[in-house]
Amino acid sequence: MDFINFYLIPGVVLGSIYALGAVGITLVFGILRFAHFAHGDIATLGAFIALAIVSTLGVNPWVALVPAMLISALVCILIDRFFYEAFLQRPKIVTVMSSLGIALMVRSIVQVIWGVDTESYTQGIVRPTNYWGLRLKDREIFTVLTMISLMIALQLFLAKSKWGKAMRAMSDNPDLAKLCGVNNRQVTMLTWAIVGMLCAAAGVLLGLNTEVKSMMGWHMLLPMFAAAILGGVGRIDGAVLGGLIVGIAEELSVMIIPSEYKSAMAFVILLLILLLRPTGILRGKVL
Repeated sequence: MDFINFYLIPGVVLGSIYALGAVGITLVFGILRFAHFAHGDIATLGAFIALAIVSTLGVNPWVALVPAMLISALVCILIDRFFYEAFLQRPKIVTVMSSLGIALMVRSIVQVIWGVDTESYTQGIVRPTNYWGLRLKDREIFTVLTMISLMIALQLFLAKSKWGKAMRAMSDNPDLAKLCGVNNRQVTMLTWAIVGMLCAAAGVLLGLNTEVKSMMGWHMLLPMFAAAILGGVGRIDGAVLGGLIVGIAEELSVMIIPSEYKSAMAFVILLLILLLRPTGILRGKVL
């Protein structure tokens, strides 16, 4: 039970957070065809927007999650409109490098507005509840349930809705999708809206389970990319699977290495998967 309570459960919770971020990364690469380095810092922005709502209105952080997701979606659409859209006809490496600049810009805005001090949504120590030997905090349960709910909703949207099918068509072949009447520009905007909401959800959930700080998203970036590539780029189910594996692997690694270095496990996983199986576990797109 100690192994489950102190290693496996924290790994599943952390993996659920990574999974949300990894799904956003895999959507950007699968549909828009580039690696988005600003992903982590947009998650940070979403976390601080939720913090501002909690501090100003005094609402529960779970209530602040919804407006934080909506605002982050709008921010992503505006970033695409005023920055990435200008590079549509340029080589994708130009967009990739510009996303790194966006990451620095978003992080600087967060630090100017909220500072660099560590913040928290709630004060005091939250003790876990004992469920037949399993020691679980409410926020850990809600984190996993939130991830599962969002993934089910996203899968149903992609499978059943008109716009979801348009997104899948653009992912397979954007030129053919355009010839078939798909509005690629509107699909791009919708993709960024979904990515922004997933970023905010990942940032808020990480802040709820740890702390809110300006560098939190940057530290999430490597594990999220590792999760997306491990599961298979372009595969939503693969991103979820990869996120859970990376999160559990990081928590298990503290059994043999100091906790300060557990993030290196994501680098090891990323290196091994690129060397041994570039398509990932579920055979996604090759980077």
